[in-house]
Amino acid sequence: MSFGNIVLLIIVGVVGYLIIIYNKFVSLKAGIDAAWSDIDVQLKRRYDLIPALVDTVKGYKTYEAETLEKVIQARQQGLEAKSIEEKAAAANMLTGTLGKLFALAEAYPDLKANTNFLDLQNQLSHIEDAIQNARRYYNAIVRDYNAKVHSFPDLYVAQKFNFTERDYFELDESEAAAVNTMPKIDL
Repeated sequence: MSFGNIVLLIIVGVVGYLIIIYNKFVSLKAGIDAAWSDIDVQLKRRYDLIPALVDTVKGYKTYEAETLEKVIQARQQGLEAKSIEEKAAAANMLTGTLGKLFALAEAYPDLKANTNFLDLQNQLSHIEDAIQNARRYYNAIVRDYNAKVHSFPDLYVAQKFNFTERDYFELDESEAAAVNTMPKIDL
């Protein structure tokens, strides 16, 4: 083998390796987009249930109007959110206000016994679980992607093709506490 053939073989190997790195970035980016789409679907399902929940609770005149207003505001903020950061903040806010709503429902036996309210609460509980699972999956893919963006030699491909670090969809501490205090329904 001549020196020229060896150099050509090395160049082909390096180019092939760079193509593999690029394709992995594309694959991870597509995975992130798909995972975010799953979160977005679950958030929309949750936002769609809020009006029915509010209507059910409004029937109880002694119920806390301020809490209902906060739930409605949080839902609206979530519907208007555009970026991942805005959607995460809105989802966290809604989770907190729903936790307060369900905690207050404990003080109203008639509301707690209302089958429509219990059904909506059960549906929201299932959606919350789905959101948490989708969030964990999304964050795992983002972690892998971000690690690749900062790893050698992948970071050179990332810089060349504008693969930038992505944000996690995080639950802040106060909202995590609210999720943990949301009552679970045993059927």
